[in-house]
Amino acid sequence: MYSEPEPSTAERMRKAHATAARVLGAIPNGSHESWGWRGRTLSRPVTTASGEGWLRLVSAPAEKAGGKLWEGPQEAERLMPPAVPRPRLRSRHTWTEDEDGYLAELYDRITTPTITTHEPILRKAPDLDDVWWDGLSTALDAIAAVPSDRVAVRQEYLDRAMPQYLGIPIDTKAPSWTTAHGDLHWANLTGPTLTVLDWEGWGIAPAGYDAALLYSYSLLVPDTAADIRRRLGHILDTPAGRFAELVLITELLQTTTRGDNLDLEEPLRRRVFEITSARPSGRGNRVE
Repeated sequence: MYSEPEPSTAERMRKAHATAARVLGAIPNGSHESWGWRGRTLSRPVTTASGEGWLRLVSAPAEKAGGKLWEGPQEAERLMPPAVPRPRLRSRHTWTEDEDGYLAELYDRITTPTITTHEPILRKAPDLDDVWWDGLSTALDAIAAVPSDRVAVRQEYLDRAMPQYLGIPIDTKAPSWTTAHGDLHWANLTGPTLTVLDWEGWGIAPAGYDAALLYSYSLLVPDTAADIRRRLGHILDTPAGRFAELVLITELLQTTTRGDNLDLEEPLRRRVFEITSARPSGRGNRVE
């Protein structure tokens, strides 16, 4: 998804990935490498005694290794229903070496490509049929219904960040909360057969969060953005859905201050105006 990191990070991650492969009985299959943001993850296709697989390695400073992000895929394997198509987790291994902690996860290999390959932002319309869209809608409804004490978005963040990055006074209390994938962008979805990838950060979020995230990352392709609103209108075209959009806009505008997602800044600010100017008067900028 991302480019190869600096040489020292790449060398360290390749060495650790080879260690993980030996421990989990996997042999790298070909030279393909899939890097995460700044080399935080490295994934490769592998061959195992039980067939083709996908070996994903996660790295973090040793003192930060573990916790919600590391347990997410394992918990998704345990709790997500069959209506949510995802790669099955076969085995995992964790260890610490010097100043770094590592998590290796061996999955079934998904051969269907992701819809975008190098970034979450959609830049051209994908060719997806009704079966794909119906499957996505079913999956989002199924995810939302999973009970969980995991947290993807905190009310404290909304209270602090929404007025700051939206630039307007706003009621930051979420109308309702449900379980969300938490990172439902185009590089985590495959097509033409739907699979939902990357289950690190799932948990409770404002209702409509996943649909709002996918919509926000689609604003550069108006036809697809309109298609999302048409197909997921039962989620987005509600007070909760409009609030979730403002949450996502907050998060993405925050990333622009770090130099990321700059192409989205203008359409995101237009959406803020469209959403907030359509609200009824009064009630302290509550989105209805």
